[in-house]
Amino acid sequence: MDKFLSCDWGTSSFRLRLVQAPALTTIAAIHTGNGIAATWQAWQNAGLQGSTERWRFYTDRIRSAIQSIEQQAGPLPGGIPLIISGMASSSIGMMELPYGSLPFATDGRGILTRLEPAGDNLPHDVLLISGIRSEDDVMRGEETQLIGCIGGTRTAGEATYIFPGTHSKHIQVKNGAATGFQTFMTGELFELLRRHSILKDAVAAPEGASQSPLSSSFREGVMAGAKDSLLHAIFRVRTNQLFGHLTSTENLDYLSGLLIGAELQSLAAGNGQICLCGGSHLEKHYAAALDVLGLMQRSNILPAQWIEEAVIRGQYSIFNHLTVQHHAW
Repeated sequence: MDKFLSCDWGTSSFRLRLVQAPALTTIAAIHTGNGIAATWQAWQNAGLQGSTERWRFYTDRIRSAIQSIEQQAGPLPGGIPLIISGMASSSIGMMELPYGSLPFATDGRGILTRLEPAGDNLPHDVLLISGIRSEDDVMRGEETQLIGCIGGTRTAGEATYIFPGTHSKHIQVKNGAATGFQTFMTGELFELLRRHSILKDAVAAPEGASQSPLSSSFREGVMAGAKDSLLHAIFRVRTNQLFGHLTSTENLDYLSGLLIGAELQSLAAGNGQICLCGGSHLEKHYAAALDVLGLMQRSNILPAQWIEEAVIRGQYSIFNHLTVQHHAW
C-alpha cells in the first residue's frame, strides 16, 4: 500500500485525508462539520431502514468527500483502502461494532476492526476501527489517537495521556498497554453552562480575541476547581457577577479554569508522567492549568502538529498489524 484514505469521523466533525505511505504525508484533505451526529439525524429524517441502506447512506457521504479530495489530487484508483476511526463504528454510525476491551497494546496490535469490501457505490475496501470499553466507560477514536501518539513520547514506566475536548479522556498506559481510562464531560459542561444556564448572562467571550489561559481569573478558577466542591464553585460564577468581582469576559475565563481544574485535580495524587495531547485548540489552557497545579515538572506537552497527525499514524499502525496477520490488501 503506497496510499490510503484516512477518515476521522467524530461526533461533530468529519476529516478525510489522502495519505502517502510510508512517509505518512498528507496529499489532500477535507475537513467539515458533518459529524456522525448530524449524519445520523439525516439518516433518521430520510426514513430509511436496514443495515444495507444505512451503510449506503453513510458511504454516499464519504464518496462525496472523496470527490472533493479528487478535485485536489486527481482521480483515485479504486484499490486505495479507506481506514475509518472515531464514531463511525458506534450505535449512531455507519455500522455498530462491539467494543474491544482493556488492556490493549499501544502499538496497534489486537484492535477490533471490520473489513468491508468495495461496493458499487464506494470502490474502496473499508477498514472500520472499533472503540474500547472498561467496566464503566467507553471511547471511540481516542484509542487510535493514543496509538499514533505513543511513538513520539519516549515515555518510560507509567503515564497518563490527556486528550482534551468535549469529552476529555485520561488514558493510563503501563508497559506498552493502555490499562484504564476516564471520561470527563468538561467541554460539553462548559458549553451548557455558558449558553443554557443561569450563568449565561454572567459570562461573555472577548470581542476579536480568544480566551487567554494566562489570565489571573483563569488561574483563580483552576485553583477553585481543584480544591472546592464543583457544584458549589460553579455558582461562584454567578456571585462574581453580582458582587462585581470579575467582568463577564474574566468570568468566562474563570469558568473555563474552574472546569479544567476539577478535571485535572485527581492527577495531583499520582506520580507517573503526564502527556498532554491538547493540539492547537486547547494545549495552552491545559498547560496553564497543569502549571497552576504544580504538575509541569512531570508533564510532557506533545507538539500540536504531532497531535493533529496522530490519527493517521494510529490508523497506519493498526492497518500494518492487520496486514501481517491476515495479509489484507
